[in-house]
Amino acid sequence: AARGSGNGAGAAAASQTGASPAALAVKFAERQRSPHCLLVKEHQVREGADTAHPPRRTLFVLNVPPYCGPDSLSRLFSRCGSVQSVDICDKPGPGEKRDKPTSKFFDQKTVKGFQVAYVVFRKPAGVRAAKALSQEGPLLISTESHPVKTGVSKWIANYEASIVNPKELKAEVDAYMQDYDKKMAEEEAKAAKEEGVPDEEGWVKVTRKGRKPGLPRTEAANLRVLEKEKQKRARKELLNFYAWQHRESKREHIAQLRKKFEEDKQRIALMRAQRKFRPY
Repeated sequence: AARGSGNGAGAAAASQTGASPAALAVKFAERQRSPHCLLVKEHQVREGADTAHPPRRTLFVLNVPPYCGPDSLSRLFSRCGSVQSVDICDKPGPGEKRDKPTSKFFDQKTVKGFQVAYVVFRKPAGVRAAKALSQEGPLLISTESHPVKTGVSKWIANYEASIVNPKELKAEVDAYMQDYDKKMAEEEAKAAKEEGVPDEEGWVKVTRKGRKPGLPRTEAANLRVLEKEKQKRARKELLNFYAWQHRESKREHIAQLRKKFEEDKQRIALMRAQRKFRPY
């Protein structure tokens, strides 16, 4: 990547957050000639506005290339101090503390293009040391000890990671359904306990279950319902056929009446011409 490349929104976001950022030169590998510039500055927000990125310990990084992931950023800034967490986003903004993803199948989110990152250090000295890195030479993102996959090797790794293990997926779905059933049972028990009990204002909560709540359908009940639906559709098609046949018979009868009327008109005209027509 050429020096200063990336999205133009980075400079605009940096100007909105206060002091001007420092340019930190990085290179993908040793053979790369032109370095890429990361813009780094201390993350400054109003007190309590950003609970996920604490002030004085968070480094705000702009113009992060797509091949530079959380592991690469953590390794780059680990020389400045112990890194607590790295959060990569598609655009800057206040963040909230998020729970760790509980699923590796359904909670994945891929961010494409140039990004921004929040690097949280365990001590404030790490932020100051990271800003001082701009005076040093270019840092390497991909090294022999920590290579970064790109191109075909990255596509192969992504494809292999996309293949789902059926056993692991089934185990995760079963665990989720057990938790869901347990939660629903607790909610039903709580609703049954509160049913008929007036609240502080004297109102009684009425549910949709009624006195005889419906029982869950079994397989035999489902088959009976499907058979009834099939019979209903068959009767409807038969009725439609008879209605179509009735319309056709009426149309044919009207056509025959019109034909007979035209024939009678011609016969009367002929009888009048022969002076044999006597209507009375």
